[in-house]
Amino acid sequence: MEINWEFIARSLPLYQKAAWLTLKLAVLGISASILIGLACSVILYYKTRVLEQLVRAYVEVSRNTPLLIQLFFLYYGLTKLGIKLSENTCAIIGLAFLGGSYMAEAFRAGIESVSKAQLESGLSIGLSRLQLVRYVILPQAFSVTLPSLGANCIFLLKETSIVGAIAIPELMHTTQDLIGMYYQTFEALFMLVVAYLILLLPLSFGLTWLERKVRYAEFGN
Repeated sequence: MEINWEFIARSLPLYQKAAWLTLKLAVLGISASILIGLACSVILYYKTRVLEQLVRAYVEVSRNTPLLIQLFFLYYGLTKLGIKLSENTCAIIGLAFLGGSYMAEAFRAGIESVSKAQLESGLSIGLSRLQLVRYVILPQAFSVTLPSLGANCIFLLKETSIVGAIAIPELMHTTQDLIGMYYQTFEALFMLVVAYLILLLPLSFGLTWLERKVRYAEFGN
C-alpha cells in the first residue's frame, strides 16, 4: 500500500492545532481533577458526616457513568435549565468531574498509608489539622500516590478523544473530519496515532522519572 505523503503534509497544520487544543483541555482538566481529588480525599479521611456522604455519592456517580454521557448532560441537558456552557468549558468540567473521583481514591490510599504514630506526634507538638495535612500527611502520601496519579493523568489525556462528540476539534474529531472529506483513512489514523504518541510518551517517561526520584529520596535506592 502506498502512503499519500502529500495529504499528510497538507494535514499537518490541522493536527498541530488539534494537538495543542487536546493538550490544553487535558492540562486544565487534570489540574482541576487533582484539586477536586485532594479536597475529597481530605474530607473522606476526616469523615465529616454530611460532606463525606456527598463525596461518596459524587465518587459513585462519577465512576459509574461514561464520560460521553456526562458531556452530553453538560452540553445539552443543562440548556433545559437555562445554563449554556461552551464546548471547551463542558470538556474541562467533564474531565475534571470524571478525574476527580479517581484522584480522590488515589489520594485517600496515600493518606491512609501514613502511620497513626506520626499523626499523634504531630498533634502532640501542637500542629493543627490543616498543618498536619500540609506538613506531615501530604508529603508522605505523595510518594505512595504518585504511580496512581500518573496513571490517572495518562487516562484523562486519552479520554480527551471523547470530547469530540460535542464538536470540539481535538485530535479524534479532526481525524474523523478528514476521513469523511478525503477518504484517506490510513493516513489520517496514522497521524492520529503519531500525535497521541507525541503527547503521551513524554508524559509517561516524565512520570516514570519523577517516580524514581521520589522513591530514591524516600528509600535511598
